Amino acid sequence: MQDAAAVPGCLYIVGTPIGNLRDITLRALDILKTVDLVAAEDTRVTQGLLSAHGLQKKLIALHEHNEREVSERLVADLAAGKSVAYVSDAGTPGVSDPGVHLVRRARAAGVPVQVVPGPSAAAAALSVAGLEAGQWLFYGFLPSKPAARRKALESLKDLPCALVFYEAPHRVCECVADLAAVLGPGREIAIARELTKLFEQVHVCRLEEAGAWLAADANRCRGEFVLIVQGAAPHEADTDALRATLEILLAELPLKQAVVLAVKLSGAKKNTVYQLALELQKHGHPDDHPA
Repeated sequence: MQDAAAVPGCLYIVGTPIGNLRDITLRALDILKTVDLVAAEDTRVTQGLLSAHGLQKKLIALHEHNEREVSERLVADLAAGKSVAYVSDAGTPGVSDPGVHLVRRARAAGVPVQVVPGPSAAAAALSVAGLEAGQWLFYGFLPSKPAARRKALESLKDLPCALVFYEAPHRVCECVADLAAVLGPGREIAIARELTKLFEQVHVCRLEEAGAWLAADANRCRGEFVLIVQGAAPHEADTDALRATLEILLAELPLKQAVVLAVKLSGAKKNTVYQLALELQKHGHPDDHPA
């Protein structure tokens, strides 16, 4: 298989390890080796990654405080035929990290942009959490101020999908407390910290237990966190309305047809409707009795 050498005038958005420096793809190494410039959220972090893999490149800092200014310079370099790779400190650029403005500016200038996918803390945490998360919402970082954080959580509390958050160590305890207060103490939470690093830890418990678990050991509040909270339970069908619907249908139709129609009308689960229909048929409903 041939090396994936960088193409002149192309911007590469490169995913990098979230902890373990060996979690980097061969293609990412090929691109980082052959581009003309590497732009990085923190040049010191990226220099460590490059050195670990025997690479020496010219580094340019592009972070949240200078992204617009530096993006203009990089797009000019790209237009002149230079190839550029952008990496954030860890994981995938543009996902709770700088990089979005650079990509938008490059596309607006007609510069080709390619992704070199790599690790994602959110996906890594979901894979080892063991929570039922067929559907999930990645929120990223919640607001740092308590009132704004609780307001944001209020808007999420009725969603049936798992909720995925990033959190900093100095805020994780108060964040977990707000999660329990707003979303309810009974939901499960997976607390994933320091993924792929030496002190990786994943703990699953109820929200009402999470604060005590964190407080039991000061080390549990260190590192980078991914928090995954179980989604809201589906709203139970309105039993009274469902009963009324079934009584009308059973008066005119066989049980099987009545159940099929009631499921379509109510959106309730078929087993729930069927059991209620059997109960009504067994005990009789108003239309079974003569006036």
